[in-house]
Amino acid sequence: MPTQSPPPRHRPDPETSESEQLLFGGPLRYDLGWSKHEDAFLQLGLRAMVTRLPSMLATTARLAWQADRNALRLVTAAEVGRGIAQAVGLVAVNRVLAHLLGEGTTAERLGAAGPALAVAGLTAVAGAALRALSTAGTGQLEPKVERVATEKYLAHTAGVELEAVEDEEFHKLLDSAAFGASSARRMIKYCQNLINALLSLIAATGVLTVLHPVLLPILLAMTLPSAWAALTIARRRYHSFHTWVQHSRAGQLLSRLLISTDAAPEIRVHQVGPFLLHHFRAMSQTQETEQKRLAHLAARTGLIAAAFSGVAALAAYATLGALLWTGAMALSVGGTAVLAIRTGAASLDSLVVQLNHCHEESLFVADLFRLCEEAEQRAIPRGGCSLPARPAAIRFEQVSFTYRGKDNSRALDGASLTIPTGKVVALVGENGSGKSTLVKLLSGLYQPDSGRILWDGTDAGEADRQELVSRIAVVGQDFYRWPFTASVNVSIGRPDTAPDPQRLGTAAAYAGAEELVSGLPRGWNTLLARGYKDGHQLSGGQWQRLGLARAHYRAGDVLIVDEPTSALDARAEQQLFEQIRALADAGQTVILITHRLGSVRAADLIHVLEDGRVVESGTFEELLSAESAGPGAFRALYEIQAAQYAGAVKVPEPATPPVDEVA
Repeated sequence: MPTQSPPPRHRPDPETSESEQLLFGGPLRYDLGWSKHEDAFLQLGLRAMVTRLPSMLATTARLAWQADRNALRLVTAAEVGRGIAQAVGLVAVNRVLAHLLGEGTTAERLGAAGPALAVAGLTAVAGAALRALSTAGTGQLEPKVERVATEKYLAHTAGVELEAVEDEEFHKLLDSAAFGASSARRMIKYCQNLINALLSLIAATGVLTVLHPVLLPILLAMTLPSAWAALTIARRRYHSFHTWVQHSRAGQLLSRLLISTDAAPEIRVHQVGPFLLHHFRAMSQTQETEQKRLAHLAARTGLIAAAFSGVAALAAYATLGALLWTGAMALSVGGTAVLAIRTGAASLDSLVVQLNHCHEESLFVADLFRLCEEAEQRAIPRGGCSLPARPAAIRFEQVSFTYRGKDNSRALDGASLTIPTGKVVALVGENGSGKSTLVKLLSGLYQPDSGRILWDGTDAGEADRQELVSRIAVVGQDFYRWPFTASVNVSIGRPDTAPDPQRLGTAAAYAGAEELVSGLPRGWNTLLARGYKDGHQLSGGQWQRLGLARAHYRAGDVLIVDEPTSALDARAEQQLFEQIRALADAGQTVILITHRLGSVRAADLIHVLEDGRVVESGTFEELLSAESAGPGAFRALYEIQAAQYAGAVKVPEPATPPVDEVA
């Protein structure tokens, strides 16, 4: 037999850390040259930001409207009121300066400035009150918007085909969408600040236009360098996020493993903790290097922008001084102009910064909406024809299937078999023969690449998927252990209805779990999650009993049982097969997958799979018979297992005592 050559060793990327190579097999960074985010990244400029401004505000307003309409109305009214108050305040300050710098005695000038001064004070108080109202409304909106956005992408994700969830690109988009939910929350605050800055800028530019139009372009020149810096830094940060998103997820995985209750025993027995901590540190340091690079670039960009802003500010105040020196502007007007320039510069600078923040966050919110769009395209279809109420048989006709992302070898390759309803049908074969894939197709988790699955004459591919899955109950070897109460762990088999105590009791009796439940600290209300208050931990066999109870509680027409006795003792195993036989006698179809071939004696029909095909079918006796028409695959496997028990245990004969001891 030729020896199998070891897999080829790929030369590691010099930028790939040792941890990435060892733990994950290579670099965990995406090339944005082919990413869907390339266009958004390249178009991250001022023009694009201004063009997208209405869309950004509309998206935020739509999410806020869904979250809390009254709070949105409050924030909008308060911000508009603040803008009006600032404009009125600037005009009032101009009137105050005009009176104070005008002719007359001090008392006369103060008296003339009094009304305008009162207006300025009132607008300041009104602005503060409106700001408090806006802050309160924003604080109320932010968590609700994040919840609405999170629910949006979670609801869409929960409805996609299983194949989409397992797709790497879809998962990357899912990571970004999860970030987009928190971005939607931050956009509320940024949009509030943006609207305030915009209204303040309008007020300041309006005053400057009245005072002297030449001051407007100077105001723009003071702010453009900071706008360029903000855009450049945001572009780099967005690019870095999408390049490193999978690397970041891998680092978080290592941190979760260190505190995982499931991994905790092996971490301690095998002393894996230092190993995981070392690689967590290495992965983190790799990302820290990237953050350091971004920080240095941001510092350099900010320094360049500050230099240009300083030159522009010097030019602005020199122009203002020249206007005052030549008499083209009165001193009182100059004082107001200085205040308006400072207010306008601050407002314009804030506007650009907030616009940049909004645009940057909106890119992630757009990822969330793009995920929803893709999820709709890859959603489990709704509607279709009805399945027969009581089909005589379920037939696989030349069914083939290949898992996406794997090699070209098919998991099923033209498999054909018949499952008579109301019977116990066993699927046996070596690992990788296609047993689990076959029942996943039967359950509607995947669709065949070719061939048909017929419920009598109805093609399951054209049937209503919701009806199809409602007819199926599954208890797998690796069924999910929900971190909820014992009651929910069983009744989640039918999550659309409230837990039924009588039905829970029946399911527990079927699975032999009555003693288990009664022995729990709080019975059915015991939390089965170690690490939480009053949490309780079950053994593997106890969990398997609850899994069987869950499948019984669901009461599907077809019960798929995958390796049901792997964690049960011999007595419980025998009891389970008696219960499975009773279910079939009552009319339920049971599909049994097991490697213990002696356990399939109770099956009415056995299908033997090999390399994705059914190679022989029959009863237990027929397949063991030397006269079987098939290739004898079942008999060969059975004899291998039987040989493990034959002569494995020999009871020693009692030793003959010596003659003197007998005497």
